[in-house]
Amino acid sequence: MTDERDHGQTPATQGSRIDAYVDRYAARATGMVASEIRALFAVASRPEVVSLAGGMPYVTALPLDMVGELVSDLVTRRGPVALQYGSGQGDPHLREQICEVMRMEGIHAGANDVVVTVGSQQALDLITRIFIDPGDVVLAEGPSYVGALGTFAAYQAKVVHVAMDEQGIVPESLAQTIYALETAGAPIKFLYTIPTFQNPAGVTLNLARRQQVLDICQRAGVLIVEDNPYGLLGFDGEPMRALRADNPDGVVYLGSFSKTLAPGFRVGWALAPHAVRDKLVLAMESAVLSHSSFTQLAVGQYLATQPWQEQIKTFRELYRERRDALLEALVALMPPEVTWTRPGGGFFVWATLPEGLDSKAILPRAVAERVAFVPGTGFFSDGSGARQMRLSYCYPEPDRIREGVRRLSGVIEQEIQLRDTFGTGSTRGHAGVDTPGPDLA
Repeated sequence: MTDERDHGQTPATQGSRIDAYVDRYAARATGMVASEIRALFAVASRPEVVSLAGGMPYVTALPLDMVGELVSDLVTRRGPVALQYGSGQGDPHLREQICEVMRMEGIHAGANDVVVTVGSQQALDLITRIFIDPGDVVLAEGPSYVGALGTFAAYQAKVVHVAMDEQGIVPESLAQTIYALETAGAPIKFLYTIPTFQNPAGVTLNLARRQQVLDICQRAGVLIVEDNPYGLLGFDGEPMRALRADNPDGVVYLGSFSKTLAPGFRVGWALAPHAVRDKLVLAMESAVLSHSSFTQLAVGQYLATQPWQEQIKTFRELYRERRDALLEALVALMPPEVTWTRPGGGFFVWATLPEGLDSKAILPRAVAERVAFVPGTGFFSDGSGARQMRLSYCYPEPDRIREGVRRLSGVIEQEIQLRDTFGTGSTRGHAGVDTPGPDLA
């Protein structure tokens, strides 16, 4: 038998390449890689770890017995409809109910302009699909929602971040960014914004700035995509008036029942101008043919038969208590060099570490101390956010939140000591966008 090695040849071997299809993927798939922090979060899901990372709603606060009866009754009475294909645009009655929900934020719209989607994440994907060519610019707050950044990257958009502070997007920065991009000939397809209780920063765009942002984008001809999953979960006063309420033709509004009912139903929606709505319906049909009739009818039945506004109040009070527990623990336990936002609603606090510390680098040590958070780099497209971290208060009980902050503050104090002794704390480089899974988004 001839040995190929004697002739200087390397024999072909099965399994010599980790991914045999690596040369066949579309160019847009090259950036679709799992974050290195996913392995850590697999450990962080253990019960002994206090997770301040996940943005999971506290669905245990729902009347689960009533939800169970509702679902059972739906199958018994309307099974042939609930288990059948439905409309690509969504159940007509649910779309009318969605319009009632949006009226709480000042939006007056017709059901015909609503497209029901598989959570607002699918709505975001469909919007990106119909607007973005490779290289097109999407404007987004810095930091921004990690799930949106992943979608934009998948469609090969160029994300340009706009500065924000504790009052939301800075209008002057938005205007300057638009002008610079226009001067450079870079096409801007839309501004993506979470104006109310933003993920991850927890800040809210104030009323004066809302009008300024609308005016700037209208003058520049820039569409606004308003993502508003947390708008009804404010802790003080009435819901903020949505951007869409004051510019029906210039804003696509994305909503979701994931935070005000339950994410397991996977029901969201897009409210769009007529022409955009038509494109969304076609894109929706090409993606899934039709949405789940069962989950749509279940949500519609819940809205029709249950005191859903009272349930939202229950959620608000529950999350307010947990927000307060987190903020009080931060004040009592964190080193004085650490700063953070003070959200008026929603799920998240955005903390900034002292100079010389890197949140992604200290995450393994934090997990070893049985506490988890999401590093800030995941919320920027350009590797920024090394000193920031997102802390979520929506899921753990208040006592667990306090214990988690105690553990985390100890880790940060150790990092500060390292910095003071050796000139820097733990550091590491950043490459690409970190994309934690859906339970952390």
